[in-house]
Amino acid sequence: MGSIGGVKGGSMSAGSSNGERKTKGVVGQGSTEEGSTFWQKLRFFLGCMVFSSKGEGSSSDKNKQGRNVRKGGVKKKRSKRSSSPNESQEFIATSSHLRRFTFHDIQLATKNFDSRNFLGRGGFGTVFKGWVDDATGTSIPVAVKTLNPNGLQGHKQWLAEIKYLGELHHPNLVRLVGYCIEDDKRVLAYEFMSRGSLEKYLFQRGHWTMQLPWSMRMKIAMDAANGLAFLHQEASPAVIFRDFKTSNILLDKDFNAKLSDFGLAKDAPVGHKKHVSTEVMGTEGYIAPEYVMTGHLTSKSDVYSFGMVLLEMLTGRRAVDQVRPAKEKNLVDWLRPRIRNKENFRYVMDPRFRGQYPMRQAYRAMKLAIHCLRHDPKARPLMSEVVCELQSLLADDDVDMFSAPSTSVSPPSIPTTSLGRIHVGPSNHGGANKYGLRSPAPNIPLRFQASPLGQNNPLTLLQS
Repeated sequence: MGSIGGVKGGSMSAGSSNGERKTKGVVGQGSTEEGSTFWQKLRFFLGCMVFSSKGEGSSSDKNKQGRNVRKGGVKKKRSKRSSSPNESQEFIATSSHLRRFTFHDIQLATKNFDSRNFLGRGGFGTVFKGWVDDATGTSIPVAVKTLNPNGLQGHKQWLAEIKYLGELHHPNLVRLVGYCIEDDKRVLAYEFMSRGSLEKYLFQRGHWTMQLPWSMRMKIAMDAANGLAFLHQEASPAVIFRDFKTSNILLDKDFNAKLSDFGLAKDAPVGHKKHVSTEVMGTEGYIAPEYVMTGHLTSKSDVYSFGMVLLEMLTGRRAVDQVRPAKEKNLVDWLRPRIRNKENFRYVMDPRFRGQYPMRQAYRAMKLAIHCLRHDPKARPLMSEVVCELQSLLADDDVDMFSAPSTSVSPPSIPTTSLGRIHVGPSNHGGANKYGLRSPAPNIPLRFQASPLGQNNPLTLLQS
């Protein structure tokens, strides 16, 4: 097999932004009546949506994790491979500098798709571990993802992966090594992320699953936030990720986090446009409410999704968990009454922390998550502001652990008006293989989208 040349990215213009947003305080004062009306409208709208259980995961996996697919009122047309290989090659040649593999190369890399190299299966298709030569002739591991011709994710999303990952390069984005397009075969080869997805460490139980301590979770949150901030404010044009969730945050051997799965990414609106109008798609539990209600997508949809992931990292609970009792299925519904009294804070934190987390940092992280989940997108921070707050949080010289008597100043309470204005829905994940250790095949998700960000201003979350 031929070696893989170095991957060179397209030009980036740092600091570019489309439109400015004024920085809001984390805990704004909102009308409870407005929140109530919003919830009534949202429940009505979601009640009209169509559920689908199509996917590649086993039935037992669906029942365990409750990963149903929800589609909006606009019927989605299945992607068709109407474009010929020559047309696709011309598109790829003008939009990326990736290595092209032959299908024979892919067969050699995966040892003819040996079952011992199987990593996972999902909406895109099947994923195998493989080995290819880099520019120096050194063999490197890759994750080889093959497009399922009968899957819900098609040629268009395959091209989207190439379009974005072929041009965008950042330490917190998974690197696309190359592709294969031959007859009806579509294959992508990514850098191999040996630790797998964040989802595995948060929600899968077993003696083999490492428990992530507080410091590591916050580092992962910082890495993921940096990845989103880069897409929103440094990529040119700005990019809407549309699928931020724990299964799309991959970890390398040193637990550095990178965003994966750009199949539904979009260019952010430019000029005077403030949103992108498109079909409502997204993973249940991560879709921003204004997108569900109007179909208008902005970058604040990505921010909302980040807030939900951060909340999952703090509590160790899924956004929506179908295996829990009825009153505990929805994470925010479960959290709302428990967070009203700061004395209950310890009960909402992930018990696997065993109390080993800095109290003040934990409160600040919770307030940041709540701010990101505000139902008014204008009240949510920019991802660059989220990065600034996480940097400040991690620099906080806070040594008071929950398990030790607290002698520091009382942590700030979290007003219930903020939680009352948060929206969530069920939480399915749909990553195929997450380029890590072997795991059961998940179901396919819906998606969501967003738009470009404005200026970079730090948040002052602790001001009451």
